[in-house]
Amino acid sequence: MKQIFKFILVFVLVAFLAEEATAQTTKWREIHKVKRKETIFGIARDNGLTVDELIEANPEMTKPGYELKKGDFIYIPFPSKNIDTNAGTQTASAGNARQGADVDMRKREIRIGVMLPLHDDNGDGRRMVEYYRGVLMACDSLKKNGISVDIHAWNVPEDADIKKTLRDKNAALCDLIIGPLYSKQVKPLSDFAKAHDIKVLIPFSINTSELYSNRNIFQVYQSPNDYNEAVINRFLDKFEGYNTVFIDCNDTTSKKGIFTFGLRRRMEAMGRPHTITNLKSGEQAFAKAFSTAMPNVVILNTGRSPELNVAFAKINNLTMKSPKYSVSMFGYTEWMMYTKYNLDNFYKYDTYIPANFYTNPLSAQTARIELKYRWNFHADMIQALPRFAITGFDQAYYFIKGLHLYGKSFVGAKGVVGYTPIQTPLSFERVGDGGHQNRSILFVHYTPGHKIETIYY
Repeated sequence: MKQIFKFILVFVLVAFLAEEATAQTTKWREIHKVKRKETIFGIARDNGLTVDELIEANPEMTKPGYELKKGDFIYIPFPSKNIDTNAGTQTASAGNARQGADVDMRKREIRIGVMLPLHDDNGDGRRMVEYYRGVLMACDSLKKNGISVDIHAWNVPEDADIKKTLRDKNAALCDLIIGPLYSKQVKPLSDFAKAHDIKVLIPFSINTSELYSNRNIFQVYQSPNDYNEAVINRFLDKFEGYNTVFIDCNDTTSKKGIFTFGLRRRMEAMGRPHTITNLKSGEQAFAKAFSTAMPNVVILNTGRSPELNVAFAKINNLTMKSPKYSVSMFGYTEWMMYTKYNLDNFYKYDTYIPANFYTNPLSAQTARIELKYRWNFHADMIQALPRFAITGFDQAYYFIKGLHLYGKSFVGAKGVVGYTPIQTPLSFERVGDGGHQNRSILFVHYTPGHKIETIYY
């Protein structure tokens, strides 16, 4: 009896929805019954829609805690007229990919290949699966702007021979290949890309010699020397007119000397005022390192949390006893992990933290992409810095839009795409006569007005 009742109820529901859909034939294309393991992203993709279009047709999806469940009935709207309904699919026939191969890519779909460990066997695979999901979300967002994407993905684990992957006929048709994750796979991919005039985006921490000989390589990774030199240059510009106070924190494991020694040498050569004190110094000796005639900016020679806490305690004592001291802090990327415990001090001491990525947890952009990820994949992003899905979104959006705008002449230079990153800024410069390396850094600024600013360079 229960089964009969359930059948009748479902029949009535379908009939009701169908009647409503018929009355609005200009808006809904069909009613879809959700199958097991289907996601919002997958349903949108399979029907040539953006996620936003599907959600707009089904406003209940915007309610807090909404989950797509097997057996649900949802509206499938007609896609926007300016959208290529074949765009954004994960696979396409080689014949379709070849069609228009010689047409300017600004007038056709952008063909993307992803060659990363896309599996669930270990942390590398799980992180890259999340990264790839971010790439798919970028493709979906770009469809709203009429940019079509034909994307192919290959699972290329650490022990894989990438040459076998490159034999797939679809690989040679790519405009851009994202990958690999492992250094030993770079050379064969670089040779393949050079032979077929394909751009290669190496998304993570590989420093490859191919960068210096292959003009199609785009390397996101910056070596510690390059990164620290860039931070030193920006520090000297930003804090001109300050007294710089270096605090020795007695951390024998610290690797921050590459920055602090380099900065001190530059300041000595320029005659810039700076002092050195120790975290164990007495109250009077500690205070002597600070100037009352000019603002002070404090730099520790460690990124560890315990020493930072002691430093804040000593500076709080100093400024409480004598408000005449003006103090700012200049930190390290690791400090972002301590925000929960040190946010008030970050605000109080006008703190600047250099980084090559930053996700503002309070921004509407961050909240939106986290919610869309949850809707699309029925999971939350991995709790890591950087957030891998957002890295994939930023990188894919930047390159796909750049290729759409400039075709093969796209070189990833600063400001050419007109995209404000959610987390990961990109700004490429050519290295000699070779490829391109990312030179972008940012300062996260915690202002005394309790605001967080992101300053891009």
